[in-house]
Amino acid sequence: MKTTATIRGEIERFIDEHGMTINQFAKAAGINSGTLSSIINGRRPLSMKQLDQITSIMGLEDGHFYEMYIYECIFHSTPDWRRLGPFLYRCAELDRLDSLDTAVRMTLDNTAYLPMLYELAERFVQEAKYKAAILLYECVAESEKYQHSERLALCQYRLFKHRIENNQESNGRAVVLFEPYLERLNEAYQLDAYVRVINVSFSLDRWDNVRSLAERMGKKARVQYDNGNYLDTNTPNQPVIFYVLYSYLVLENCCAAIDDYDGALHHVSQYDYPDWVINPSEQEQKILNQFHEWATANRYLYRLLSGDREVLPEYVEYISTREDEIFIALCNIVLAANRHKMQIDHVLEQFKDYIVYKEQRNKITKINEQMTLNNYTRLLAELGIYYLNAKQYDRGLAYIVDSFEYSIRIRSDKGMLRCMGLFEQFRSFASPEIQQRYQELITEVQKLSVYAWMPVV
Repeated sequence: MKTTATIRGEIERFIDEHGMTINQFAKAAGINSGTLSSIINGRRPLSMKQLDQITSIMGLEDGHFYEMYIYECIFHSTPDWRRLGPFLYRCAELDRLDSLDTAVRMTLDNTAYLPMLYELAERFVQEAKYKAAILLYECVAESEKYQHSERLALCQYRLFKHRIENNQESNGRAVVLFEPYLERLNEAYQLDAYVRVINVSFSLDRWDNVRSLAERMGKKARVQYDNGNYLDTNTPNQPVIFYVLYSYLVLENCCAAIDDYDGALHHVSQYDYPDWVINPSEQEQKILNQFHEWATANRYLYRLLSGDREVLPEYVEYISTREDEIFIALCNIVLAANRHKMQIDHVLEQFKDYIVYKEQRNKITKINEQMTLNNYTRLLAELGIYYLNAKQYDRGLAYIVDSFEYSIRIRSDKGMLRCMGLFEQFRSFASPEIQQRYQELITEVQKLSVYAWMPVV
């Protein structure tokens, strides 16, 4: 038999080399002999199931013929979702993402496939095949010709969530890429998307953007609530009141960032048991109780940040019985101590077990990881400043170097520059061990191309 570099040719070669007949091979592969004969003669397309059966009986690894299959049964034949769909799914199962990407891009000229590719990507997400899903979302987004379509907006939202990582530089780019599509999402996804974009922007200290987003989210959520849409059952997100109250919490933080504590307290009053919530459900009551706790804690906080030392024992007593609040409260207490020259050694000793990085949760949700990392990096720096002010130089510089390390980890320019400035100011007090660690971190930063400008210190 004549053999060529095709799947059919490889089957023929195998049959010849093993002295088999087509009937024997077909029986071993579990395929009808007439069907196999038609496949070899090019009169019948090869299905994915048949391809996997043939690959197995030939003793080859799964996916061995996939590149050939793309060109023989997808590219050089009339596209057929009955072949393409199972092929893409099998590629995802075997993590053959190169084959999946090649096959999809060969069919993108046929826009009729876009809805099916999108639905397959959604299925991949449900089955935790995230890398395969992302490739499909990217292809659909690139090929969607209607720029205001909901499908395009949903693809961009999925891509945005995938792009978010513990890297402030790339997160900033992800926000910029996604924001134009935020308003195009349908209501089932939009409020959740607002929260995600706000949280990332929050960790980047983009306060003007955070304020604008929070105001828009709050208005949209309140309209939904006033129209009787208390809980969107199409998605596993929070009841609508959460988004209204969260907008006030975010606006409070925007005010606090510029030391406008009167403005911050105004927003606190807006989310502390608001009178517009009608007959709250059990889940809504849980949310109201959580925001009430935050309101109480934050009233203590703004008194402390304003210089009221007398409130510290009350604040500490309040948070000590609420474990979920201790970490963020500790961040704020150290900040206030540095600002107003307070002595808080007893507080740091009491909560020493919380001066570690770990996932933070509250009673209603997990805290955004980027915000937690940003807060922890800042906490380490403030602890360093606290101990430097107390002339405990080695301890203080150790915290500064810890903060520097985390700043590098999350690519925080602001954090890196803050730590470098502080270390250089007190370098003469650093032990040889701490100086060595600092130099190693400087070398690590210089290896990153974006920081190649940084001088050797």
